[in-house]
Amino acid sequence: MALFSDLKLNLKILNAIEDVGYKEPTPIQLQAIPAALEGRDVLGIAQTGTGKTASFTLPMIHLLARGRARARMPRSLVLCPTRELAAQVAENFDTYAKNLKLTKALLIGGVSFKEQDTLIDKGVDVLIATPGRLIDHFERGKLLLTGVQVMVVDEADRMLYMGFIPDIERIFKLTPFTRQTLFFSATMAPEIERITNTFLSAPIRVEIARQ
Repeated sequence: MALFSDLKLNLKILNAIEDVGYKEPTPIQLQAIPAALEGRDVLGIAQTGTGKTASFTLPMIHLLARGRARARMPRSLVLCPTRELAAQVAENFDTYAKNLKLTKALLIGGVSFKEQDTLIDKGVDVLIATPGRLIDHFERGKLLLTGVQVMVVDEADRMLYMGFIPDIERIFKLTPFTRQTLFFSATMAPEIERITNTFLSAPIRVEIARQ
């Protein structure tokens, strides 16, 4: 039986996981986290409800624990198809990064640009966004993506159905080609396969059936 404590995560993160009462990683966490900690690109094929959010938030927090954010240059980026999902990812970060001094901003519609601009201007370690709102900020000159070290695309198949794929491709091109990419989708449509072939570098493929 594998435990979170076997996964070589920062002790402060392990303490936060323990506080929530989790001991054993789910199958996707067990496979994706070690690969992500090694700096590898990960292609995760998994449904909602398999624990995939923690499979990218935990290694991201670990990797960001060192270093500092610069104004308007987030160090990591998580793209989500909906406001609800973005808010859920933000909650995950708050839970697992509570013992570390990491900053985050949530860029979603329905919140004033001014509040979001203020956070970005200070510099954030983690930027969680829906594609449309992220591009709005970029086009207004409020954001640079050249400092992104880790980029996550969550629920890519939903992005496809919602027509976000051109936005995602554009965002990929605005980030450094040296970034690490963690890419998650419940299914692998040809269009999604094409994107992963274009923008991921020798990814470790992790496929998990619904629990």
